[in-house]
Parts: sequence; C-alpha cells; structure tokens
Amino acid sequence: MESIIQNQVMQVAQHVEQQLDAELDRLDNMDADDLESLREKRLKEMKKNQNQRQTWLAMGHGEYTEIPDEKEFFEVSKKSKDIVCLFFKDGSPRCKIADEHLKILAKKHVEARFCKLNVERCPFLTERLRIKIIPTIALISDSKTKDYIVGFTDLGNCDDFSTEMMEWRIAQSGAISYNGDLMNPPEKGKKTKSLLGGKPKTIRGREDDGSDDDWD
Repeated sequence: MESIIQNQVMQVAQHVEQQLDAELDRLDNMDADDLESLREKRLKEMKKNQNQRQTWLAMGHGEYTEIPDEKEFFEVSKKSKDIVCLFFKDGSPRCKIADEHLKILAKKHVEARFCKLNVERCPFLTERLRIKIIPTIALISDSKTKDYIVGFTDLGNCDDFSTEMMEWRIAQSGAISYNGDLMNPPEKGKKTKSLLGGKPKTIRGREDDGSDDDWD
C-alpha cells in the first residue's frame, strides 16, 4: 500500500513539473509584443480587482457591524452576494468569542459582508431561518442560506479555537475565498488562548459555565 501511495505522489509531482516546464518554455519564447500584451492583461485584472474592492468597501464590507433590524438585513442581502451573519443575544460569552474572530475575518475577507443580528430584536428572521442555538452563524449567498455554523461543534468543540479554524469552516460554504486545504482543518490539535479567559472549556463539559443557549 505504501508503495502505491508513493507512486501516486510521484506521478502527481511529475505532472506538476511538466506543467511548470511548459509554462517556463512559453514565457521563454515570448517576444516583446507578447510580454506587453501579458502586462496589459494583468494590469486590467489588477484594476478590475481594485474597483471591485472599492465597491465592496462602499457597501460596508471590510467591517463587522450589527444590523439593527430585519428590514435593514433584507436591504443588505439585496446588495451583497455573500454574507456571514452571526445570530447572537446579549450576555452570551460564546457570542463574544465569535465576535472577536469575525472582527478579524471581516477586515481580511472584504469579498463578504460580515454582520450580526440580535435574535431578540429580529424574531421573524430568527424563526424563518430556524435558528435554535446561540451563537449560530448563517452563511448566505445570493439571498439564500447555504450553510450554518451552530455553536462551536464544527470549530473543534471548544472555546479556544483559532481564527484560522473559523476562517476554514466559513470557507467550506464558499462565502469567502480560501487558498488553503478545505479538506483538512488548519493547525489541527493546536490550541490558542481562550477568549473567555481562564481554563479552556469544552462545549457542554463539566466545567462549562458558558454553554450554547437554546433559542426557541
């Protein structure tokens, strides 16, 4: 079995090497006109990406904000293709943890709109999306909910998961761009300092004093 895996790895490596050699040959054989055309194409792509970024920022992307009511949420969903929305309630320690991670990711991933909704102020939307546990992150694309992150179960089932772990889980829904391996979580087994403070706690563990809240 080990030899079979090694052969497969070798075949993949050879294929990648052949592709790289072919690309290098193509670049070596380019004349001045080809290089200028390539340069113009890349400049256009860079300008397009920059314009798109500015459009996103003008729509509120790049910041993590609270949406005050359901009416404004529906307006946001009409403008932004991809939305990462935390459903929270005041006084929940785990909602505060999710807040800290989402603040960081909002600045990194301007391609999506990061926001949060208080379930007590938005009962209609909470019921419509069948939010039962707080915190829940709804991952929305084209005004349709594609995925949910319910509690911290998908994030290592602990309070001290890394921002990279949340980024990886959100990326699985397609809501944000991701260059890593979607099949395997990052930093598997690595712990970071708990944002709740004190000893790290596992969800619904014996020492758990901030477990997820039922909401229904």
